[in-house]
Amino acid sequence: MGHTLGHTEVTEGTRPPTAGPPWLRYAARMHTPRNAFKQALAAGQPQIGLWLGLADPYSAELLASVGYDWLLIDGEHAPNDVRRTLAQLQAIASGSAALPPGRAVPHPVVRVPIGTGDVGTTLIKQYLDIGVQTLLVPMVDTPEQAAQVVRAALYPPQGVRGMGSALARASRWQDYPAYVHEANEQICVLVQAETVQALHHLDAIAATPGVDGVFIGPADLSASMGHPGHPDHPEVQAAIAQGIARIRAAGKAAGIIAPPPEAARRWLQAGACFVAVGVDALLLKAAAAAALAPFRT
Repeated sequence: MGHTLGHTEVTEGTRPPTAGPPWLRYAARMHTPRNAFKQALAAGQPQIGLWLGLADPYSAELLASVGYDWLLIDGEHAPNDVRRTLAQLQAIASGSAALPPGRAVPHPVVRVPIGTGDVGTTLIKQYLDIGVQTLLVPMVDTPEQAAQVVRAALYPPQGVRGMGSALARASRWQDYPAYVHEANEQICVLVQAETVQALHHLDAIAATPGVDGVFIGPADLSASMGHPGHPDHPEVQAAIAQGIARIRAAGKAAGIIAPPPEAARRWLQAGACFVAVGVDALLLKAAAAAALAPFRT
């Protein structure tokens, strides 16, 4: 049974000490932050997001103030590494700190460049240690790969994540004294199904314990289906609709990127739960072109 200390729940196993230095008593009060995005997906609450590809902390801080439910820092196709991702996480936290009442606080989601194999396991560990709570992992084609991603994201005994929290921003350098015991519950694992092979295994991928959601990648899926560059092809659209239904049937959250508003609304109505409705780089380019257009006609 837990007790309350201010606004922080304190479990029996992590009760603040009554003696010792002040920093120790203070640290023992702190608990690993809850992953509100993970809770929203589990509750089936639609989450509207934006893709960040500019790889820039300044723009990330600005966009954190807009009111999106989630912001995706792309480490697969944008020039992001661990340090640049960390800078954007810090910027999003800063931009979220001064939001007016009633505006959504964006949850940062990070897409790693790869999540399988030894390289993927190492990268996942690094991204989690800098404070990422929600991962999006591309090109997960089989339930075995999905299970490997989950193991990489969780501490033992459920997983194989390395126990280096003393050096980790995720634990606030051990200000969250129970981090290694609490982290697994707050990690959200999202995997991408974006090939014909992944669709073949979709039911098993979605049913993998520890997978919280499956994101369908329209662009790569269109290429895998023989329609590269045409995610709006009827066959691809039908496959996406069927995929969303299958993900929902497994009790997991379905996600997609769909910049046109009408497409985003359609997939939300079809049951998608987390939908990215734009890409920062493309929005900037479109706005710049629109500002120039009256002077070039």
